[in-house]
Amino acid sequence: MDYVPNTDAQLKEMLRTIGVGSFEELIAVVPPALHQRSVEVPPGLVESEVLALTGELAARNRSLEAVSSFLGAGAYHHVIPTVVDALAARGEWLTPYTPYQAEASQGTLQAIYEFQTMVCELLQMDVANASLYDGASSAAEAVVLALRATERPRVLISEAVHPHARQVIATYVSGMPAVLQEIPTVNGVTDLEALGKAARDDVACVLLQQPNVFGVLEPMAQAGELAHRVGALFAASVYPVSLGLLQPPGAYGADIAVAEGRCLGSPPAYGGPGLGVFTTTQALLRRIPGRLAGCTVDQSGARGFTLTLQTREQHIRRERATSNICTNEGWLALRATIFLSLMGPHGMQELAQLNLEKAHYAYERLREIPWIHPAFDQPFFNEFTVQYEPPMTAEAVNKRLARAGIIGGLPLTDWFPGMPQASLWCVTELASREAIDRTVEVLKSFTPV
Repeated sequence: MDYVPNTDAQLKEMLRTIGVGSFEELIAVVPPALHQRSVEVPPGLVESEVLALTGELAARNRSLEAVSSFLGAGAYHHVIPTVVDALAARGEWLTPYTPYQAEASQGTLQAIYEFQTMVCELLQMDVANASLYDGASSAAEAVVLALRATERPRVLISEAVHPHARQVIATYVSGMPAVLQEIPTVNGVTDLEALGKAARDDVACVLLQQPNVFGVLEPMAQAGELAHRVGALFAASVYPVSLGLLQPPGAYGADIAVAEGRCLGSPPAYGGPGLGVFTTTQALLRRIPGRLAGCTVDQSGARGFTLTLQTREQHIRRERATSNICTNEGWLALRATIFLSLMGPHGMQELAQLNLEKAHYAYERLREIPWIHPAFDQPFFNEFTVQYEPPMTAEAVNKRLARAGIIGGLPLTDWFPGMPQASLWCVTELASREAIDRTVEVLKSFTPV
């Protein structure tokens, strides 16, 4: 088939088909500041001059190695052993794309199989798929699975689930006969009384996040019991690093457990790409999105690997497929597999313990500052929310910290307008005691203005 380039006429026809008059109208919902802008390169530059120019532009960004960062909220700066980069950068891993066919590379399939196995062990769930786009799409796929499995229309989601995940879920179900109902929080945790009142026999699933967006630990077992009491599924969105210490979702009866897996061996990288972790119980095996890599034997009895349960739109089923997910984050899943194999159970426990201890040290040090107060009286893992006394605001504090080479906590006012003075602080194992102490001293030097 000859290649036919797109023409203006074809582009206009495409836009007309989807109901917009121009490309600009199509992207009108995207904030203007995020529109693509080309780098203006003066004409006539030689290669070395272009490299110098791009290097100068890149240098305007500060790397996490050059600053002290206390920013989290889903994108975490964790240790990445050197061997992860060394192994993941090998050419045989970088060249293959998603293995659509059953005859795909045995090495790629084995890596996916090992990833699924380790994810099941970490989350204590029965089945893990070959990964999804990111944590938000995994949460949305969990909701869609529950709607189809239960044939019920209503979904209960805690308002303490990450707002980005809630937005993606709303987009996923916008064309479905489904109702999303947010459950409020009390003192930073999901209101179980409100959840109990909302849980009726038309609820498909209940979704909570552990730890939640405020960094607080949720009563997951109790929430799961309320969901199961009315025949609904219980879905948990978890933070993989925290599972070195916290109870895994399989232990408190989750039917579906999802996660953002980028923290397992991949850097924050401006917020992406992500790694969607998706697990279920054995009862929901045939309803999972994406596909599985399975282990089998050939005619000679030798162990081999193959793709299985490929119920996607490309694989015959089309509109009857369990999901429209078209690919998986195979390379990030590989990095997570290498990371988990290096850490092992004891390493993950030690990593989680470091996060817990350093976060609580920072929390106690910040409480020494008269105008900073805890937002909630609740247990937390490595993130916590504080309130600044007026006239100090989170934005103003962060601007002053930035001048000292420090990235402060995340202002929560955009997500929660009722919390204009709130800031979410994250402390991982990479935050040194010296960096924490220096940050506190810098904050102590601020005078309310």
